[in-house]
Amino acid sequence: MLAAAEATQLGYGGVSLVSRACGLSRVTIMKGIQELDAPALAPERIRRAGGGRHSLVQHDPGLPGLLESLVEPLTRGDPESPLRWTCKSTRTLADELAGQRPRLSHEKVAQLLRGMNYSLQSNRKTEEGDEHPDRDAQFRHINRQVKRALRRGQPVISVDTKKKELIGNFENKGRQWRRQGDSEEVQDHDFPAPSVPRAYPYGIYDLARNTGFVNVGTDHDTASFAVASIRGWWRHEGRRLYPQTTRLLITADGGGSNGYRVRLWKWELQRLANQTGLEIAVCHFPPGTSKWNKVEHRLFSFISSNWRGEPLRDYETVVGLIACTTTAKGLRVNCRLDRRRYQPGRKVTPEQMASIRLKPERFHGEWNYVIYPSDKL
Repeated sequence: MLAAAEATQLGYGGVSLVSRACGLSRVTIMKGIQELDAPALAPERIRRAGGGRHSLVQHDPGLPGLLESLVEPLTRGDPESPLRWTCKSTRTLADELAGQRPRLSHEKVAQLLRGMNYSLQSNRKTEEGDEHPDRDAQFRHINRQVKRALRRGQPVISVDTKKKELIGNFENKGRQWRRQGDSEEVQDHDFPAPSVPRAYPYGIYDLARNTGFVNVGTDHDTASFAVASIRGWWRHEGRRLYPQTTRLLITADGGGSNGYRVRLWKWELQRLANQTGLEIAVCHFPPGTSKWNKVEHRLFSFISSNWRGEPLRDYETVVGLIACTTTAKGLRVNCRLDRRRYQPGRKVTPEQMASIRLKPERFHGEWNYVIYPSDKL
């Protein structure tokens, strides 16, 4: 272009003079003159439009549709495609396309997928299983019962068993701040023998006072263990905080050791009512709605956050981390270790069931009931 500018300044015969002086061909100098006379490029471009080869989609408009049929074989493509049973990585998709189109790189496959609004997605937990027709009505019933009890100054607790934890030098999900290269070293597998001890944290969350009580069991998660945990909360905290109360409201899941179908749960609650003199009202959440229980997101979630990335090497570590769990809104947690044995598979006889002073509510009595002390009904 410099030679073309000089040739233009010289006028007629300038192209020949510059060609002999610079050693450039006349054709090259003429192309330079044409580029000087062409309109200026837009600021965001470095070459004129039309330069370079055309995109693959322009050459093959059906390519995006073919690629999408491989990613979604159940809705758009062949349901018998072998790719249905294969990890759909970009390299796998590129290999699959190689038999039907010119060879594509896996980077180009990723670019095409992003252009069609695809991205890497993980599973999302949203389905709650079969929804009971009275699901929302039970939620409203629990809400009314809780509000009424809180207005009267009666204790309301939410209970459940947290996920059992392995005790030992095992990986604990999550990350924590440490000096670079100084991460905790743990075992490379999580398939321990039955002899490896477990921790069974049973949580009691006091809705009125934003406090938690966790009983860490070492044996089995049974209904006896669940009620023993509630008994421990009452002896250590409940009777001191609610000295005048005659009634305790418990909200619990519909399954597990405190499920509404567990006969041992009701038998143990009867024993607790006799020992404390309390009327024990129970409201169970409908099946498949355990995550709505307050203890899950008011207590257990903060415990998991507090011990993230910390191997639970012994019971002392578990108890210490739970007891030190706090939140900006003032959550306090007491924790104790329970080394007692709880026999699994205990049966409740029909005679024992008949002795339970249980009064079902009119609305779903299997979910909502009151157990009275033996001398009060």
